[in-house]
Amino acid sequence: MEADWDVVVVGAGAAGLVAGGTAAMRGQRTLLLEKNRKPGVKILMSGGTRCNITQATDNRGIVEAYGPPGRFLHSALAALSVADTIALFESEGVPTKTESTGKIFPQSDKAADVLAALLRRLERSGCTLALEEPLAEVARQRDGVRLVTPRRTLHARNLLITTGGQSYPGSGTTGDGYRFAAQFGHTIVEPRPALVPVTTDAAWVRELRGVTVPDVTVRVLEPRAEGKRGKPRVLAERRGSLLFAHFGLSGPAALDVSRAISGHPQPRTLALVFDFLPELTVEALENLLREQASAAGKRTLVGLLGEHLPRRLCEALLAESGLDSQLKLAEVGAKRRGEVAAAIKSQSVTPSGTRGFAKAEVTAGGVALGEVDSRTMQSKLAERLYLAGEVLDLDGPIGGYNFQAAWSTGHLAGLSVE
Repeated sequence: MEADWDVVVVGAGAAGLVAGGTAAMRGQRTLLLEKNRKPGVKILMSGGTRCNITQATDNRGIVEAYGPPGRFLHSALAALSVADTIALFESEGVPTKTESTGKIFPQSDKAADVLAALLRRLERSGCTLALEEPLAEVARQRDGVRLVTPRRTLHARNLLITTGGQSYPGSGTTGDGYRFAAQFGHTIVEPRPALVPVTTDAAWVRELRGVTVPDVTVRVLEPRAEGKRGKPRVLAERRGSLLFAHFGLSGPAALDVSRAISGHPQPRTLALVFDFLPELTVEALENLLREQASAAGKRTLVGLLGEHLPRRLCEALLAESGLDSQLKLAEVGAKRRGEVAAAIKSQSVTPSGTRGFAKAEVTAGGVALGEVDSRTMQSKLAERLYLAGEVLDLDGPIGGYNFQAAWSTGHLAGLSVE
């Protein structure tokens, strides 16, 4: 049977919008299916509705940010680099700006402008966008795939899955793509929340809700198995901003270590350890306390520490360590200096878990990377099946890395379909 379409792209998110436009620009008869009333819902929600398009780095920087799995992105980034991505949006009338964190946003601070640019490109390409048309069934055929939606039955030479993961299910990302990929024989690495706020039962953390600390190092430690010696294993470490909330912890530092917690079978056995003054060594902090005791011995402990950290945080950390925040510096001897340094630079809490997919920015897990040809985004298991974006088992840190992977893998898939 003759195909209705050269390629059907399923999911009009970041990867799908780019892929659909790229494929159609190459002359492929392209249909982009989206189950929502509007495309790009997650784009509009991202970055506090500003959309962190990418990160100010080169291809190597993107790859390294992902760790070992980042190697999968070499070909995709060669097809659409960070510089290419910026040029793409600027050519569509969306100038960008780079913030001190390296995050790149539209100058307007409007995610709607990013989506509008993608839709202009899509329309110009000739790609057909079908909204409120979810894919219900898919089946392989000798010369392509048969697709069933509530409206019609379609025949396509190629299928490109860009349905995203399971994060922010309210945006429509409910894991549909995993089911379709599994029908073609693909292994699905268990999906779990990533870049998600962390929960804890620690009362002192909850009482600090609203307090932000701009520079904190957060580590997730796993104790050694019973009977085994050695230091706890570091599962994740991140330096950045931390926000205390009524449920626990948010902000970049917490979000970036969260996958180590969401992916652990017993999160309550872990420890979150904080260094609230990472620019000072323990020795430097103890020296500061000693010097200030000599120079201004009548000052209170919290008065000095409050020059470096929010006062409420200092009071909570000292209280949690059994120290009186109103102690005069002259009363802080060598033993107490060590206790103060420990309170500031190695305070710990037990995580109870995360806020789950409902509050996760991205999904860890997905279609196993070893089953996808990174040079083309084509399935190694099923001819004429392509996969791109967050449906893959690939998740990066906060800062535009995940969008860059979506733009680049989507573009490469669009270039590859034949």
